Amino acid sequence: MFHLPVTPTVLLFLQTWEDPRHSDESTKCHGDNDPIDVCEIGTKVCCRGEVIKVKVLGILAMIDEGETDWKVIAINVEDPEANSFQNIEDVRRLKPGYLEATVDWFRRYKVPDGKPENQFAFNGEFKDKDFAIQVIKSTHEFWKALVMNKESVGGIHCTNMTVSDSPFQCSETEAKAFVDAVPAYGAGDSVPVDVDKWWYSKKN
Repeated sequence: MFHLPVTPTVLLFLQTWEDPRHSDESTKCHGDNDPIDVCEIGTKVCCRGEVIKVKVLGILAMIDEGETDWKVIAINVEDPEANSFQNIEDVRRLKPGYLEATVDWFRRYKVPDGKPENQFAFNGEFKDKDFAIQVIKSTHEFWKALVMNKESVGGIHCTNMTVSDSPFQCSETEAKAFVDAVPAYGAGDSVPVDVDKWWYSKKN
């Protein structure tokens, strides 16, 4: 989870997966091998790792280096403003310029690393709530196929304690042994002072 200067808090939907073997019908690109990202637009700041319920409002189809990278627009159901938002048009009406700033940030945030600007399906237009829910449902099915398969796909380890029908399910003892085998945290590196410096890029 991280905060952007003028755009939402970025979370992810559990139990979703953008299958890198699947070419999306809308974007004509394969999945990025990640869960779906969620841009939470509320005013309530969540803690790192916190699990929250959100209200889905719409979705943006970003193309990141040739891969589909969906961005669901949603709001925390416990946010003070949650009742005011029912769909993507409410975001456009109540937060003027917000969606445009979100697209602009996602388009250019990798440029300082020397990477090209990201592209978008649908000319960067946000799709509505119903479209978003269908994408969430389809990527949930991809996730189910992943955790029920007998082989890990895309370098993802599917070992878990909670999916009872999964061939990757393990016992609590096995899970503890896995965690204990991970090297202990060491001292962190110092953070360079220039990480807080503002940088600017020229729009094309």
